[in-house]
Amino acid sequence: MSSQDLKGAIIGMCNPLLDICADVDTDFLAKYGLNANDAILADEKHVALFAEMIQRYNVKYIAGGAGQNALRGAQRLLPSDSTTFIGCVSNDLFGKELKTAAMKDGLNPLYMVDESKPTGTCALLITGTDRSLVANLAAANSYKIDHLKRPEVWAQIEKAQFYYITGFFLTVSPDSILEVAKHAHANGKTFMMNVSAPFTPQFYKSQWTEIMPYVDILFGNETEAAAWSTHFGYQTEEVAQIAHRIANLPKLNSSKPRQVVITQGKGSTLLAIQQVPAATEPEASFKVEIFPVTPVAQSEIVDTNGAGDAFVAGFISQYVQGKPVAKCVGCGHWLAAQVIRESGASYPEKLTKYE
Repeated sequence: MSSQDLKGAIIGMCNPLLDICADVDTDFLAKYGLNANDAILADEKHVALFAEMIQRYNVKYIAGGAGQNALRGAQRLLPSDSTTFIGCVSNDLFGKELKTAAMKDGLNPLYMVDESKPTGTCALLITGTDRSLVANLAAANSYKIDHLKRPEVWAQIEKAQFYYITGFFLTVSPDSILEVAKHAHANGKTFMMNVSAPFTPQFYKSQWTEIMPYVDILFGNETEAAAWSTHFGYQTEEVAQIAHRIANLPKLNSSKPRQVVITQGKGSTLLAIQQVPAATEPEASFKVEIFPVTPVAQSEIVDTNGAGDAFVAGFISQYVQGKPVAKCVGCGHWLAAQVIRESGASYPEKLTKYE
């Protein structure tokens, strides 16, 4: 697509959160029952975590939320006004800071505002090169499909050609996801999602089952793929086979074979493409493309938070321009390598365009 065609071409939907980032010790994780490399929603036992974290550690505040991170990164590599982001914030200081930060990266924030709750936050607890995410959705959890259907919002949905929604949004407004998915299908547009966390296939299996027939591209990592296999009864731990099985789930638009992209940290990224027509015995043989990752020296890694979002950002930035899949994956690897050299899900101030 040309620069003019890309104006407003990409819509993202997720939970806009203010990230509170700090290096912590493993005892702090243990105190709140957290794993070193996981993503969960805060519950009652995590109420005190945020205040204690701010009191005990040197924290950094970053405009975040997985979907917003990905679109901010994609926008940095695309012509101006290419991306719009939808989610819910409050009309408080944190909400205003989020909007300012998003606009600084060129993103068009189309937020719903719920003044009855504070803007959502996410604790980023870094131990070495691992990170544990604990999200307190607050206002982000209030998003309603009524906002999506407002004329000025739906006009942006109709204008867009590509949609990216995270699995996290299943916890908030699955009806909004389905509405966008159906619009994309009816109009031959591209609908993309991310598994986002191991808990989404565990607790939102029925929602995934309803939405997957519309999904053209699904992103995830090896941990999320394993969770998907467990909760959908695939009875395999082989990531390539899991990707293949997901790619070949029923799909409404058979003219656009589904792509499943699974990252594995510093391990190779896997790409499975739906077989059309479907193989008679899909488990008998399958092909998954493998894309090695150029390693980043351990001494250069600050933390791995945001690497997955940056990969998606890089991939999407090339995909919407019609680039070959190898270049999409290559840009994803390159941008993720930039982010892990920064603290938190931050993009470098001067981000060189990917060639």
